[in-house]
Amino acid sequence: MNLYLPIANLSVNAWVIIALGGGVGLLSGMFGVGGGFLTTPLLIIYGIPPTVAAASAASQVTGASVSGVAAYWRRDAVDVRMGVILVIGGVMGSLFGAWLFRLLQATGQSDVAIAVTYVAMLGGIGWMMLRESVEAILVARGHRKAPAARRRHHPLVAALPWRMRFYKSGLYISPLAPMLLGFATGILTILLGVGGGFVLVPAMIYLLGMATGVVVGTSLFQILFVTAAATMTHALTTKAVDIVLAGLLLVGSVAGAQVGARFAQKARPEYLRLALAIMVLLVALRIGIGLTWRPGELYTVEPG
Repeated sequence: MNLYLPIANLSVNAWVIIALGGGVGLLSGMFGVGGGFLTTPLLIIYGIPPTVAAASAASQVTGASVSGVAAYWRRDAVDVRMGVILVIGGVMGSLFGAWLFRLLQATGQSDVAIAVTYVAMLGGIGWMMLRESVEAILVARGHRKAPAARRRHHPLVAALPWRMRFYKSGLYISPLAPMLLGFATGILTILLGVGGGFVLVPAMIYLLGMATGVVVGTSLFQILFVTAAATMTHALTTKAVDIVLAGLLLVGSVAGAQVGARFAQKARPEYLRLALAIMVLLVALRIGIGLTWRPGELYTVEPG
């Protein structure tokens, strides 16, 4: 069943897009990530223009985050004070990211910039995840001693002024730290169409030193509001949100997330992280090849 995407200006197989959303939802449920960091590159690989892929993926992440926030809210696992500061920083980052996005569009370099950023970011994060998961597997098998468990915020965070208490997170730090973190995530949300959870969650643990029990819920709280703001910003400024594409993705991702959550209960977390790391690296490799591989025809003429 083919459907025309009005903003992307091409026809796609609706079942393929729904299946793609379902696959990303499956990964989201299994690995506990928003899935946006895989949605955009997979759409690019399928043939959707990167600008439309990034803008439409942000709206899909918004919808997929609602149920997650509700679940963690019921468990009282959301640090609202921390979340609000992250959201404030994220909204400001989204506005700055929209300006940067329009600047790239004006220069005609937005597609290349998105693809290059994805290769660098996914490659770096995938490599770090691969190392961490292999280390965890070696520890689990008794081949290596477990590192001493410590939780404290980064020295740069400790040096920031105007401290305040975040009781649920167990922190006494400057609100500037989470605000700057939210700002960076907001830029990523606009430029790449990601929720930012795959960057935000490790940063909240290793940079801010948050208690792990509230990290995921607080991250989803921030993602929900920032991706909603990013979607509105894209719709009003870049005009790159394809509602038909976003709707198809959301149908698949909601169903896939439920299945993925059930799979995750039966698998060991270190092996899940290893599988995710390999998947992220393969996606980065595929986009990198697309950027560097010389096509058979340098120029093509399509009938008008």
